[in-house]
Amino acid sequence: MDVTDIKIDLKTMKQDVLRGISQCSERGLVHALKWLSELNFSLNHIKLLAEDIPLVHEDCGEESATFLLAKSYFNLKEYDRCAFFVRNCTTPKPRFLHFYARYLAIEKKKLDNMTDTNCPPDPTQNDEMKALCSELKNSYYEDQLDGFCSYVYGIVLKKLDLKSQALDVFVKVVQKEPVLWSAWYELGKLACDKYNNILSQVPDHWMKYFFLAHTNLEQLNNDEGLEIYQKFYDMGLKNNSYVMSQIALGYHNNRKLLEAIEMFKKILEFDPYRLDNLDIYSNLLYVLENKTELADLAHKVVNIDKYRVETCCVIGNYYSLRSDHAKAVLYFKRALKLNPQFLSAWTLMGHEYMEMKNINAAIQSYRYAIEINARDYRAWYGLGQTYEILKMPFYSLNYYKQAQMLKPNDSRMIIALGETYEKLDRTENALKCYYKACAVGDVEGSALIKLAKLYDKLNDVENATAVFTEYCLREDEKKEKIPEEQPEYYSALQYLANYYLRKGHLDDAYMYAYKCLECEQTKEQGKALLKAIASKRIEQDDMEPDNEVSMSATREEDTKNDSNNMDLTF
Repeated sequence: MDVTDIKIDLKTMKQDVLRGISQCSERGLVHALKWLSELNFSLNHIKLLAEDIPLVHEDCGEESATFLLAKSYFNLKEYDRCAFFVRNCTTPKPRFLHFYARYLAIEKKKLDNMTDTNCPPDPTQNDEMKALCSELKNSYYEDQLDGFCSYVYGIVLKKLDLKSQALDVFVKVVQKEPVLWSAWYELGKLACDKYNNILSQVPDHWMKYFFLAHTNLEQLNNDEGLEIYQKFYDMGLKNNSYVMSQIALGYHNNRKLLEAIEMFKKILEFDPYRLDNLDIYSNLLYVLENKTELADLAHKVVNIDKYRVETCCVIGNYYSLRSDHAKAVLYFKRALKLNPQFLSAWTLMGHEYMEMKNINAAIQSYRYAIEINARDYRAWYGLGQTYEILKMPFYSLNYYKQAQMLKPNDSRMIIALGETYEKLDRTENALKCYYKACAVGDVEGSALIKLAKLYDKLNDVENATAVFTEYCLREDEKKEKIPEEQPEYYSALQYLANYYLRKGHLDDAYMYAYKCLECEQTKEQGKALLKAIASKRIEQDDMEPDNEVSMSATREEDTKNDSNNMDLTF
């Protein structure tokens, strides 16, 4: 999609947002309310006349007193009590509150009854949720549910793992209530396989562009998603923390780590008490091994709210960076106690178990992550690594393929695939993988050396030499690491020195052999090569006078022959 096609009237957007805020506030849809309120704040520069401000008040008639009583219980999280008082109501708002309170009560009981985060309950084995689903289903097919009640039906279907049906319901919800962000969000999570088909069904509303950007990031089409979010940012939504965090997330997915960190710093300057997505920020600091900033972030989030899942993940990453993996696991488990569906915690816990060599627990964690979101490439990649450690390359190959399909241009996935093919003696496939890793941009700089070694293993000397030469040239341009940290580089130099020595190209051989002296591991080999090169030079020098004698003799002979020929001629 071309971002120049995005045309949004900010005045209309603000009117819709105000209407949505009123509707979500009355129904207790707190996450949608927060999202819309943040959007409204970023539209503060758009001024509306008094007659343009929508006045939304849905009258409950005789059920108003009952609704207000139930809503007060709902606000205090007394969900069963709330649902009881509005059980016989027929107007839309109280009816929604009844169904939504019942759903939240079931979810709360499930969390309260969980004793082991490594064994979350099977969502399909929940009789209360099934009963609620059955009741909503009858009303839905009799067309007795408004958009908000249909939304509850959609999330119940999703909880029961009836994703295809939930998808159809959410499409109907956004058609009826286009400002209900929660429905668009759920639709984006489910729309991966039927994306193009869904685009033709959703309403042509400005919310569609937020959906497009969100879904592109979900599908790891980061460039497309970033383009749309950048358009929102440029058109006046600079103060929207959601848009800023999504841009940071897109940078993170594209491995533009410094740009992502810079955006997170901007978010924290603008909204210093915001915890959303700070687990991603802590991942970035962890990857860059920035202990000081990660420690500061951990102290900051604990002071804000120590019982948020993001806080637990930040602290878990902090302990992981300190190599205290047992404590890191403890905090990731605490995060999952708070929210068993929190994807990052499952994946990060899998990484920690890998560090602790607890392979079975790592496999279990990664599998739960995939159950929550089958598009989590990190979990697929983690499973590939676990089976690689278990020396089960066929299993490993399957999981690496899944990770590479989700991140087709990530060289780490392609190299892992190439290494597995190599172990299975499928050298043609391995060569293709290493070539592709070089073509898409080798993040870790290991594709060239692996390609060269594979050519060497196949006794393809000319190709191995060409790739080793290219590898050494690139490393010479970097010149970042000290010699002891570059054993592969000095092994490549040694290979090239030997190659040119055999070929008799002594100047090239000398250049590569001399560089080998920089590293302790190859110093002795370098000295031996230099001695061999010196001996070869002496041999060549000794041969040169003989060559001159033979050449002069040849010249004399040619002269005599010419003289004889001249005599004969004359």
